[in-house]
Amino acid sequence: MTGPSFWSQFELRQLRCFVAAAEELHFGRAAARMNMTQPPLSRQIQLLEHVLGVRLLDRTSRAVKLTPAGRVFLLEARRILRLTESAALATRRIATGEAGTITLGFTAASGYSFLPRLLLQRASHAPNIDVALKEMVSSEQVESLVTGRIDVGLLRPPIARSEFTTLKVAEEHLVAALPMGDPRLSEATLTLKHFDRQPLIMYAADGARYFHDMLAGLFEAAGVAPVTIQSLAQIHSMLALVRAGIGAALVPEAAMSLHFDDVQFRPVETNPPAPVELYAAWRSDNDNPALSAFLDLLRTEPDPETLDALAASE
Repeated sequence: MTGPSFWSQFELRQLRCFVAAAEELHFGRAAARMNMTQPPLSRQIQLLEHVLGVRLLDRTSRAVKLTPAGRVFLLEARRILRLTESAALATRRIATGEAGTITLGFTAASGYSFLPRLLLQRASHAPNIDVALKEMVSSEQVESLVTGRIDVGLLRPPIARSEFTTLKVAEEHLVAALPMGDPRLSEATLTLKHFDRQPLIMYAADGARYFHDMLAGLFEAAGVAPVTIQSLAQIHSMLALVRAGIGAALVPEAAMSLHFDDVQFRPVETNPPAPVELYAAWRSDNDNPALSAFLDLLRTEPDPETLDALAASE
């Protein structure tokens, strides 16, 4: 007999009683192990044998031995009990937030430094939380948070949604990406004045609104007017043009990890000093049990081992 109708006829308690008796080969010790008296234990095993239609144990007044069928069934009984215990543990972990899956949206620039650091932190501090990554621009992340496609977004401000909870998770300085031979490479630190009336690869307003508006505001406040020669949305594309000698670019310091040949970086003094901000956002009514543990990671400073591992990978 096979199939669900057969297997559902016996109970896990009967399996546990049988495994105890089969391993102890003594009904008294098996009953003590199960915290019960001997007659109920014998009855559970008899019921199991009745359902199976085979004898599992040979019992005499002096000894208990497994039958050939009993030896085979012992392996299967142990496997079934392990599976049930594993399923129960996994269910409890998910219910309590110790395990589960978080769908995380992120911008391309956050993937240069912050995201790898966060994933390393997760691996060491919350290994039972799986993270499903979705690369999206900030506006798409907002829509995906509203519809529930993602649980958490790593995105740029402003985030003007009353149903969201937000947390600033990173601030970065700007650095100048300069081509080889650029005279500004002789300076250890640059100011925005170094870009006045100079060719600049700028961020596109329609594809990189946050960086476009941030730089435009900084230039206006400093009374600086660069000459925009190209407007692009992706930082790696901007660095490729810098390498080609087309012009300079201002990028977040994490972009230095991209290691473009023939591109040199210099720190840039700005006001505020670290104008590039990254926020985490999530719906306040998100009921994913794993969310709390994941948010704890976002609020925790990375440990030195995590930073060392990230540095070794770059």
